[in-house]
Amino acid sequence: MVMQATERRYYTPEEYLELEISSEIRNEYINGEMIPMPGGTPTHNQIIINLTSALKVGLRGQDYRAFVTDQRLWIPQKKVYTYPDVMITPREFQLQEGRKDTIVNPIVLAEVLSKSTRDYDHGEKFSAYRTIPSFQEYLLIDQYSIHIEHYSKTNATQWLLSEYEDPNFVLSFTSFEFQISIKDLYDEVDFDAVKEQDESSLYS
Repeated sequence: MVMQATERRYYTPEEYLELEISSEIRNEYINGEMIPMPGGTPTHNQIIINLTSALKVGLRGQDYRAFVTDQRLWIPQKKVYTYPDVMITPREFQLQEGRKDTIVNPIVLAEVLSKSTRDYDHGEKFSAYRTIPSFQEYLLIDQYSIHIEHYSKTNATQWLLSEYEDPNFVLSFTSFEFQISIKDLYDEVDFDAVKEQDESSLYS
C-alpha cells in the first residue's frame, strides 16, 4: 500500500490574520504556513513573570514599554508573524500598516528556552529577528538551569554574546537603563521540579 504524503496548506498573511482572530490557540506564521505554538510550563511562565515584573519597575519614567506572550510581532523581510515571550518597544511603538494588534519595532526580545524550541530560538528565529532594523538585544533564558545568553548588537553586521550562570551577577541592558540580578530572574524556580515535568504532554 502506498502512503500519500499529507498536503501542506499555505495561507496568505490576510488569511492567517483572519483565522488567528478566532483561533483558540496561538499560531506562528512562517512563509505561508501556520504553526501551532505550544503552551508554557509553570517554570516558563514564572521566568516571564519575574522579568516583566522587574521591567515594570525598571522602565518607569523611561520612554519604553514591555509586552508579553500574546502580543504579535510582524517580521516583513522573512514573512513571519510570531509571539515573543517578552518584547520591549519604544513607548511610541509602531504597528503594522492596517493593523491595530501587531507590532513591528521591538528593541529587545526575550525567549525562555525549552527542549522543543531551543534550536529554533537560537537559529531561524534569531536570524529572522535580526532583519528588524530597531532590534538591538536578545535574551535566551534556559528554564532547566541557570544559564542566560545575552546578545547585543554592536554594528550592522555584528552581535556580542555574553553568558551568565552566576546567580549573583547583575545583567545590564545596553539599549537603555535596566538591570536585573540573575537570582531575581530565577526567583521561585525549582529546578528539581522542572526536571520532573513531562514535556511529552506539556511544552513551552
